[in-house]
Amino acid sequence: MNEYGPDLFKGTAVYYSKYRPQYPSSLIRFLIQKFSLNGEGRLLDLGCGTGQLGLRFSDWFEEMIGVDTESRMLEEANRLSKIHRVDNVSWMLGRAEELQNVWGSFRLTILAKAFHWMDRSSILEILYHSSDNNGGLAIIDTFNVGQEPLSWQLKVNEVVKRWLGNERIAGDSIYTHPKERHEDIVARSSFKNVERMILPSYSVTWTVDSILGNLYSTSYASKRLFGDQLERFEADLKSSLLEIEPMGKFTEVLSVSVITALKKEAKSQ
Repeated sequence: MNEYGPDLFKGTAVYYSKYRPQYPSSLIRFLIQKFSLNGEGRLLDLGCGTGQLGLRFSDWFEEMIGVDTESRMLEEANRLSKIHRVDNVSWMLGRAEELQNVWGSFRLTILAKAFHWMDRSSILEILYHSSDNNGGLAIIDTFNVGQEPLSWQLKVNEVVKRWLGNERIAGDSIYTHPKERHEDIVARSSFKNVERMILPSYSVTWTVDSILGNLYSTSYASKRLFGDQLERFEADLKSSLLEIEPMGKFTEVLSVSVITALKKEAKSQ
């Protein structure tokens, strides 16, 4: 991960696994069909976090590897894999640059909400050389269909900035969003047949507690950043949100964006 340091997601793992919204089943079905997954080969989940997405592919690969730079994330991933009795997965701590010579080759690599933290061009070349001849990659993200933030989301942002400042903290640094689109970076790489697909939208319902839990799963609003002001921040956010919606239920419509690419040109039908 770029220059953000080792503490980027420190203290977030338990909140990450509990409060991050699950990806819809439509994403799993899409990737199974797109890459003709049949239970053979190996999966790499790079920047796997607590492994929730990768674990859902356990029936579709012989072996799965999850890689992350945060040890607590992998501890939580290991706990979840045991709960779900997934025995064909292993977890590796480190960066792609360090592990590329030991992790072998893969039928599919997935990067879910992780690519923006990486040196994208160099990672793509590593993944190209780590792909099977019939392999490929999928870069996955979610976004709000309405694009304009909802009133409650604006309020959350306003309260967080009130307590943490206007600049978005990221580990040892300040987060800067990549200027070039992911699909343009992939198109310039050695990968072929680069496509971007938007899957059907779906609805997520939040409560005040799950909004707080999701915030604590992020790099920019983890609990440790609030120090001894945490309780006051929570009270501020709760009262601000309940002013908008006294019932405490908040709905968000999301879509999944998937950028796919292949190691070799697809044969025409």
